[in-house]
Amino acid sequence: MYQERKINDDLYWVGANDRRLSVFEGVFAIPRGVSYNSYLLFDEKTVLMDTVDRAVQGVFFENIEHLLKEKDCTLDYIIVHHIEPDHCAALPELILRFPEVKIIGNALTIKIIKQFFDFDVESRALIVKEGDTMSFGKHSFTFYMAPMVHWPEVMISYDSASQILFSADAFGSFGAINGNLFADEVDFEHEWLPDARRYYANIVGKYGVQVQAVHKKLVNLKISMICPLHGPIWRENIPWYIEKYHLWSTYTPEETAVMIAFASVYGDTANTADILAGKLAEKGIKNIAMYDVSVTDSSQIVAEAFRCSHLVFASTTYNMGIFIKMEETLLDLQKHNLQNRDIALIENGSWAPTSGSLMKKLFDELKDIRYIAPTLTLHSALKESQLAELEALATTIAESIKQSRAKSFNHE
Repeated sequence: MYQERKINDDLYWVGANDRRLSVFEGVFAIPRGVSYNSYLLFDEKTVLMDTVDRAVQGVFFENIEHLLKEKDCTLDYIIVHHIEPDHCAALPELILRFPEVKIIGNALTIKIIKQFFDFDVESRALIVKEGDTMSFGKHSFTFYMAPMVHWPEVMISYDSASQILFSADAFGSFGAINGNLFADEVDFEHEWLPDARRYYANIVGKYGVQVQAVHKKLVNLKISMICPLHGPIWRENIPWYIEKYHLWSTYTPEETAVMIAFASVYGDTANTADILAGKLAEKGIKNIAMYDVSVTDSSQIVAEAFRCSHLVFASTTYNMGIFIKMEETLLDLQKHNLQNRDIALIENGSWAPTSGSLMKKLFDELKDIRYIAPTLTLHSALKESQLAELEALATTIAESIKQSRAKSFNHE
């Protein structure tokens, strides 16, 4: 049964939700599922924006065919903003059902379509370049290339008639849509922002420079609505969300806050992390997040590292190296190009603590990393004789956080 939703008089959402998928791209836990957004425009020509993942293509085709039958027309064009299979797996079936449809994409889009699929692409391809415009009647679309946000062929389009931006994966979010199609229909900041941040940090986070390049292309556009390929549609408070992307893509901490991530085998490193958190709280620090890397999806820690200004990593030494789960997490952070953070390290080791120096070596490869204190070394467990040292670390972190808040306040 069809599930399409009306966006305005000419535009419909024809996507689908997947609440059974538990791991997105085989990597990222998505307990709230995910939406695959596709849009169908009715004008003098009928235009589809992207398809969906194969897992939900049944509902997708029911949506399209119901609308086309209702309006007594056929499908003329499909715009392929992003050729990744979660948005294009249904493309071969679409060609079978609508053999006359023309495919709009850039040159690299067409090349990658041919890498994935075997149908005749060339005869139905219409290639667009940066700044090209196509009219479908009263709606005229301008195309902007968005390479590496987050694949090299990605492009976005802007409908000047309705001032709608079709943003591909940009401005998307993990999470299935539970009836409320628009971001202003939900408490986005509290219910959706953590998943939107996690989506950005893990899917796009490495490519901040490229995101900024696209941001400059959009700055002079009047945008009334943003239609992403995942998550809710934006029609209110758009500058607020764009500002989030600006912070994330410039690796500017979203909040003056501290995250403590720890790896502990027998609980002694975890105990030290808890004591440190308590001391920070006693010094007036309220925004504290703590994660045990052994039981926390690394995508969550990557997202929190993008949010928080101050990061503490505490790890036991394991086989003369960093504890396995901590090393995996830090490598994930490194690959996502984290920058501009204040870091403190705690290492533990019963006979040869080396995790601290090895963690520092990983962070040394990132830009604008500031170590706000010497590495604190534990030998098996925190002793009373080291409480003063831990107290000093807490004081240093707290003072640094307060200084960061003062600078932020002065810049507002």
